[in-house]
Amino acid sequence: MFQRHLAAAITLAWPLASPAQVPPSASAAAPDSNTSNTHDADSAPTKEVGVVSISASRPTSLPTQIPTTMHSITRDDIADSVNATDSEDALKYFPSLLVRKRYIGDYNHAILSSRASGTGNSARSAVYADGILLSNYLGNGVSGLSFPPRWGLVTPEEIERVDVMYGPFSASYPGNAVGAVVDYVTRMPKAFEAHAKVGYVSQPFDLYGTHTTYRAWQSSASLGSREGGWSWWLNVNHTDSQGQPLTFPTRLVSSGVASNSGTAVTGAALDASSSQQPWYVLGSAAQYNTQQDHLKVKLAYDVNATLRASYVLGLWQNESQGNSVSYLRNAAGQPVTSGAININGRSFAALTGGDFPVTREKLLHAMHGVSLKQNTRGEFDWEIAASLYDYVRDDKRQNDSSNVQPAALMGGAGTLADGSGTGWHNVALKGTWRPDPTHNTHVLDFGYQLDNYQLRYKTTQLTDNYLQDSGGSLVSKVSGRTSMHSLYAQDTWKLAPRWKTVLGLRAEQWEASDGRTDFSASSALGHPTRRGVWYSPKGALSWQWLDDTVLKASVGRAVRMPTVGELYGATSTANSQFINDPNLRPERSRTTELSAEKDMGQARARLTWFTEQTHDALYSQTVYDATANRNISRVQNIDHIATSGLEMAASSEDLLLKGLQLQGSVTCTDSKIKSNQGFVNTPGDTDGRWQPNIPRWRATVAGTYRVNDRWSGTLGVRYSGRQYRTLNNVDVNGQTYQGVSQFVTADLRIRHRFDKQWSAAFGIDNLNNKKYWNFHPYPQRSYTAELSFDL
Repeated sequence: MFQRHLAAAITLAWPLASPAQVPPSASAAAPDSNTSNTHDADSAPTKEVGVVSISASRPTSLPTQIPTTMHSITRDDIADSVNATDSEDALKYFPSLLVRKRYIGDYNHAILSSRASGTGNSARSAVYADGILLSNYLGNGVSGLSFPPRWGLVTPEEIERVDVMYGPFSASYPGNAVGAVVDYVTRMPKAFEAHAKVGYVSQPFDLYGTHTTYRAWQSSASLGSREGGWSWWLNVNHTDSQGQPLTFPTRLVSSGVASNSGTAVTGAALDASSSQQPWYVLGSAAQYNTQQDHLKVKLAYDVNATLRASYVLGLWQNESQGNSVSYLRNAAGQPVTSGAININGRSFAALTGGDFPVTREKLLHAMHGVSLKQNTRGEFDWEIAASLYDYVRDDKRQNDSSNVQPAALMGGAGTLADGSGTGWHNVALKGTWRPDPTHNTHVLDFGYQLDNYQLRYKTTQLTDNYLQDSGGSLVSKVSGRTSMHSLYAQDTWKLAPRWKTVLGLRAEQWEASDGRTDFSASSALGHPTRRGVWYSPKGALSWQWLDDTVLKASVGRAVRMPTVGELYGATSTANSQFINDPNLRPERSRTTELSAEKDMGQARARLTWFTEQTHDALYSQTVYDATANRNISRVQNIDHIATSGLEMAASSEDLLLKGLQLQGSVTCTDSKIKSNQGFVNTPGDTDGRWQPNIPRWRATVAGTYRVNDRWSGTLGVRYSGRQYRTLNNVDVNGQTYQGVSQFVTADLRIRHRFDKQWSAAFGIDNLNNKKYWNFHPYPQRSYTAELSFDL
């Protein structure tokens, strides 16, 4: 019933809004669903066959000549409408997007979901910062090792604008861009400027036997200037965050045996699993206390009026403590963390260090980027760019299953997973040729790209003190490389005054090599080199049907190659196991999109129908083994997944009330597994089932009211319908640990500008205090406060 009312409400609001859901106040600074940047600071906005040429402080790296769906948000609108503690928060109200952010500073599970790609498919979207890759294509999802985008290399304070392109419709991006391409455009000053911000978040948390308040503190500072041909920017940020518990040790009631054996305990919380089996929740785990530091240095030199050289250095440091707490108490009221237990006259398997793990992590990652770019807007322009992402230090320590608390807090046996030497580098050579730069009837973009990824993870057994020691006997080691050489060409052609087409082709030569999996010091498996060549055609067409209405059609093929982690990355810890497959086939997707967009001045609207046919879909499926008390993940190809859907987006400003800006979107999606030779439990048990983590309905509505130049307030509402986490859809209970919930949650933000320099904001995320899950629990009601200074 609620779904029908919500869809009807937003459908009625649709004629009041923007096709790309760009806040109208930002339209002079950012591309919307059909924009392109002229890079000319003196040019005025003009409309041509569905493409609006808009001047901006810094151009997006996205190919804005593509007549397909795009969406943007600017720095000012983020400040007014979003309680942004991490860079991914800027995407909160974008149509059909969701970031699975669990806590402030969540670096290892914050996966981006799009129209036909769920929160387990991080390799099906592309995230960039000023054109430098932040997406981690060493793996996919969070099984075994974790591979979300490196959001921490961008802070909210340095964002100038965020641009998103939906779908694989540009030949200049690899097949990983099948879902969406996100580009963070960060600040580069034109004169001296300075910024500082401090923030605080408080989250009272009440779940099972946990009743406490978790807090986070943030501080940041930025300086920048431009003198002559030189410009520079420096940004530092520190986060100290306490996250809520994310995992919970359990015992199925059915696994207990009627007996008097084991320690009689109280405190276990009776609940039901995602498959509706009664189980006891014994405690909490994976409660992270995280300290993160970020440093960004950017330098640019204008060699002349059309040629710029630039360099960027990003450093990100993370130290986290993962803690566990037992809810169980013996007759004396003392915590119970080991041995066989007895609950209500039933004996259960002994508690181990895997039930209440202790983890300690120290990470230092570095990012470098250089570029030399000529931009004349004449007959020929070019760019040379290279970037490097390096796991300088990546230590993950965890107690052994035999090492239980409280002894595990002081040392003892455990493991060290060392990922140093892991990373990737990218090289791009780009050119743009305009045979007639005066009229731009043809614009040919072409280029070459090299993408190289290297995975190095070594896990060793530490017998004395896992918190400090190094070395030890080998538990496992995974290593391998993938590389891809790509050539692409794309022609933007004005067929007639109201018609434009874009035709492109991408050719990719992929290679996987040096694959090796060591299961122990005496057992190793080498994997042969694999090579292949694939072609991905693209096409788009736009027609300016009426002066205020544009019709668009886009089609694109994308080939998503298996990642190093999926091919070679078999891993095992105290409470999880990941099984790789070196023979995985590439994932092939064909995506189409038809859109109608209408601009009515104060209101704009877009209606988009989209489809995606994916063959040999790459999926990592996680199954909980109650007997072993661990999650078992296995990567596999799925023969055919079909997705189709309808997306509506809208925005308006000053239409209903002066100073009121409204924006909203609603997406209805049908995504089913059509055929699958694999299975979860029995052959055929996944055929006809919903693709995991893709809801039938999702929607966003946000309203910002600017009372005057000093006060603004925003109320946003997000909705996600029922969805599943498992391929066979047996997780019918979404309101529990390991389930995926339907939810409606609201966010509030109030901002006050004291003067040109000082401002403050107060906000509440999850205003209605919804308890909802995506395997792990999302944050409950959280109160935010921040103070900012801008010079």
